[in-house]
Amino acid sequence: MNAVLDDFARHWPVYVSMPFVAALIGYVTKRVAIEMMFRPLEFIGIRPLLGWQGVVPKHGGRMAAIATELLTANLLDIKEVFARVDPVIITRELEQPLLRAVDGIARDVLEQHHPRLWEVMPTLAQELLIKQVQASAPQLVREFLDEVRDNLDEVLDVRHMTVERLTRDRALLVRLIRETSRPEMTFIARAGIVFGFVLGLVQALVWALTRQPLVLPIFGGAIGLFTDWLAIKMIFLPREPVRLGRVILQGKFQRRRAEVARQYGELVANEVLTVPNLLDALLRGPKSDRLVAMVERAVGHAVDAQVSAAKPVVALAVGAQRLQEMKHAAAQRALAELPLTARYAEGYLTEAMDVAKMVEQRMLALTPLEFEGLLRPAFRQDEWKLIAVGGVIGFLVGELQVLLMLG
Repeated sequence: MNAVLDDFARHWPVYVSMPFVAALIGYVTKRVAIEMMFRPLEFIGIRPLLGWQGVVPKHGGRMAAIATELLTANLLDIKEVFARVDPVIITRELEQPLLRAVDGIARDVLEQHHPRLWEVMPTLAQELLIKQVQASAPQLVREFLDEVRDNLDEVLDVRHMTVERLTRDRALLVRLIRETSRPEMTFIARAGIVFGFVLGLVQALVWALTRQPLVLPIFGGAIGLFTDWLAIKMIFLPREPVRLGRVILQGKFQRRRAEVARQYGELVANEVLTVPNLLDALLRGPKSDRLVAMVERAVGHAVDAQVSAAKPVVALAVGAQRLQEMKHAAAQRALAELPLTARYAEGYLTEAMDVAKMVEQRMLALTPLEFEGLLRPAFRQDEWKLIAVGGVIGFLVGELQVLLMLG
């Protein structure tokens, strides 16, 4: 005992520093593990021998698929979202840009495909024709929206859109996971301080009694391993509240369900299922050919209606083949103008669809296990590597402590 007290007297600064160094090990290993989950977005190093890519971006495709499955299966009903859009209101929102678009399309198509007829028509007749086409446009839009809504599954693949967007934009996928789990990441790092300090006290006692050089690196490695493992478990478990006297235990992520649901809903609404993204999926997605067919059909009916209302001589002068060409050209121009025209109704569409609120409400209704699935895959993949890094860093710091004690 005297030898222990004597050694403490000679090396008391080192003994006192042990729990603080252990706390630092706990914190640093957690911060490193957290950053390794998300950074770097691209692989850095020499394949396949040495290097690293963040766990989330590395497995972006799989994680995007998991996030999409949760979103489309449990959190979102795209038909219900589109059912909230009122064709009458959206037509009113689009009235002026729609009239301008129709004016431009009608003039351009007629000038391009039947310039002689257009040139010989008196100005008053030209304007009357344009006004007739414009007058039919609101009804055309309402009918088209009804048809899209009734056949939504045939023209829009939300799963494909979401997976493609999250896979292509790794930064967005990382942000989706990191922003909703930021408090958990902070908790992991801070937990490392507390766990590390307690183990450091034990480490100091064992060193004083044994003076074995392996004690410090072994304890350092154990601190890194154990605190990483324990902190991750404490995020998710227990899933349901467990009362121990006056203390209620529950995984931190589970306790934050209301906050997470709100954040996740806002992120999905603002970053993934936005009006421009949905419109892009309709126009360029794997089912876009069916939407194009709908537009062709709707515009074709509108052109037929205008031609049939005209004098027979005018209809005869156009000709069947040229009339078909005019229909196709008008449909293509309508598709090209759609993103710009729809932008004027983006505010109404965003408010009416209210994706954020739907996702939030449905997330609150998930079972604890389903809710855990929002974040757990980000940890489960290569989790052992993250814990192992904590152990290696702790071991190396322990070796440095030995050098200080024996130096």
